[in-house]
Amino acid sequence: MAENKQFLLKKDSEQSVITYTQKAHELLLNQFSMRTNLELIDRYYMRECDWTTENYKARIANRLGDKRKMQDVTVPIIMPQVESALAYMANAFLTGYPIFGVSSDPATEDAALQMSTIIAENAITAGWVRQLMMFFRDGLKYNLHGVECVWQQRNVATVETDINSPNNARPKTTIWQGNVLKRMDLYNTFFDPRVHPAEIHTEGEFAGYMELYSRVRLKKLINELYGKIPAATAIRAFESGPSPVAAGGSGNPFAYYTPLINPYPIMNRSSAQGFDWMQWALNSKDPLSQGLRYKNIYEVTTLYARILPSDFGMHVPEENTPQVWKFLIVNGQVVLFAERQTNAHNFLPIFFGQPLEDGLDYQTKSFASNVMDMQDIASSMWNGYMASKRRLVGDRVLYDPLRVREKDINSTNPAAKIPVRPTAYGKPVGEAVYQFPFRDEQTNSLLEGSDAVVRFANLINNQNPAQQGQFVKGNKTLHEYEDVMGHGNGHNQCMGIMAEAQVFTPMKECVKLNILQFQPSDVIYNREENQQVTIKPEDLRKAAVHFKVSDGMSPEDKQMSTDEFQTALQVIGSSPQLSNGYNIAPLVTYMFKLRGADLRPFEKSQLQQTLEQQQQQLMGVLQMAAEKGTQLPPEIGKQLQQIQQQLQQIAQQSPSPAPSATSTALEATQGNSGSSAATKQGVQQQQAPQQGGAPAQQGGK
Repeated sequence: MAENKQFLLKKDSEQSVITYTQKAHELLLNQFSMRTNLELIDRYYMRECDWTTENYKARIANRLGDKRKMQDVTVPIIMPQVESALAYMANAFLTGYPIFGVSSDPATEDAALQMSTIIAENAITAGWVRQLMMFFRDGLKYNLHGVECVWQQRNVATVETDINSPNNARPKTTIWQGNVLKRMDLYNTFFDPRVHPAEIHTEGEFAGYMELYSRVRLKKLINELYGKIPAATAIRAFESGPSPVAAGGSGNPFAYYTPLINPYPIMNRSSAQGFDWMQWALNSKDPLSQGLRYKNIYEVTTLYARILPSDFGMHVPEENTPQVWKFLIVNGQVVLFAERQTNAHNFLPIFFGQPLEDGLDYQTKSFASNVMDMQDIASSMWNGYMASKRRLVGDRVLYDPLRVREKDINSTNPAAKIPVRPTAYGKPVGEAVYQFPFRDEQTNSLLEGSDAVVRFANLINNQNPAQQGQFVKGNKTLHEYEDVMGHGNGHNQCMGIMAEAQVFTPMKECVKLNILQFQPSDVIYNREENQQVTIKPEDLRKAAVHFKVSDGMSPEDKQMSTDEFQTALQVIGSSPQLSNGYNIAPLVTYMFKLRGADLRPFEKSQLQQTLEQQQQQLMGVLQMAAEKGTQLPPEIGKQLQQIQQQLQQIAQQSPSPAPSATSTALEATQGNSGSSAATKQGVQQQQAPQQGGAPAQQGGK
């Protein structure tokens, strides 16, 4: 197994790497207002743009229990549309098992099964789905998203048998290896802005990100890199001070940035960074802990750079040839780790993409930005309607302060009585107060205009209410509804195809090559095949395994409609000519798999089919002998009995898989009724010969 090559930097080389990282980070921060734009989009997404004093006071009053104050209304347009498109992306890319399907020629099916098993296990253990969900949401909000794909080793706990331990079980630490995906937090990610986002992994010079580490997490990282980090370097990292600018500042490139989007979060993360490690360490009895000057928090920067090592004074093989290196920098002061990446793909392992790419790079509006103005206009109309209702409740009037006191006329009690001053005695009270005429006939038109703006927003992003789970009035046949939804998903499909071309195609190549290069021998359980799969790296490297090419289309968009599915089943069951040109059983299994029901666990093995054919032949012979009154040799009866016993053993060994969420949902639909019928019919076919075999055997005897 080939490994990446770690290198110990000298003092001058270390300072060169730190300076290079600082300049790379500043190149993005100083030339582009990226964080400001990200914050603006997030505030629109969360409907937290209105920070005016009036709205803030109304919100505080509502939170304190005063429901008479009315806040300004922000019409929800961006978030519903983003989440609707996100649901499509998740359904298109993240519902399969494994997430990346593997196919090969028939001669290398075993290697393809091994590759598929490894990918499925990596996806579950490393939590791919969670990372890719956030990755897709970033792309829809910002029109820029990134994901890191690297081969990692982790210490995991397993249980082994030990007769000397309680319950004969003892925990054991083992090393897990596999592909790990990590979504990039764009607030703390930097990259080469001189190339197209989709080409950063191949043409870019650098890409990296920053994370916050506690003392224990940093210690865990160093332990996982055991043997690669000298003790002196680890001590310098632990004792290095944080950046002068606290988290959330923008003056220092090595300062972790925490945006302020929600003014009322469940917990303010900045306050969680204030754990006083030194106060705790002073009470520690461990002399080693008291000897090291630990810090409260560590800012760890991960940098991938395509460099010439000679530029940094690094004397390594091929020092004048461009090479991909990985650096871990703690607090912008200590290069904790420097390693040349000898991966076969030769990528910067951070893949960026733009769901809406039109050649304008970072000027292209995102899916969310396209309708930000529509949300403002619709909200403005709604607030105009609310302002009219506010005036209706508390209208403006003119009053004579010599006759009516201010606190009396401005009383918030709707049932309060208003006394007049003595100066108003003997005068008409109506002359002390004058109410402005108020007419409210046209305010409803504001709501109609707001609804029209919402429809404009749906038109801009090619969304419709049905995609957002909203009821739409009107009678439509199933064909008409599917036709409307098929055209309505066109925009989402284009974004899915773009994500496949920009990110998933190179990332799948990275996953495949990492497995071929680093995967050790192992035994992994494949839950789809219900079997243990032995991983043989030599067989993987010899086989011509390749990934299926996904086009970003969800299975529902590619499958047959319900009417076509029922018609196909009827034709297959009633046309003997089809059996001459097709294998009917695999064809039916494939059709049901398109509908979400997997019938492969119920397919008969070749041995079972052969035994059933022999059973039918022997039963025919016994039946003919019984009709003619001919006595047959007893060996035939014994042979039939042995066949029946073997069939019973096969039936007992057949797995009974638990229904998946998809198949369970399909049971309530008309399309899955054929699946249940086919399954029951297959069981009856297996039991029918066994029920008829005993009388025939007795007749033969």
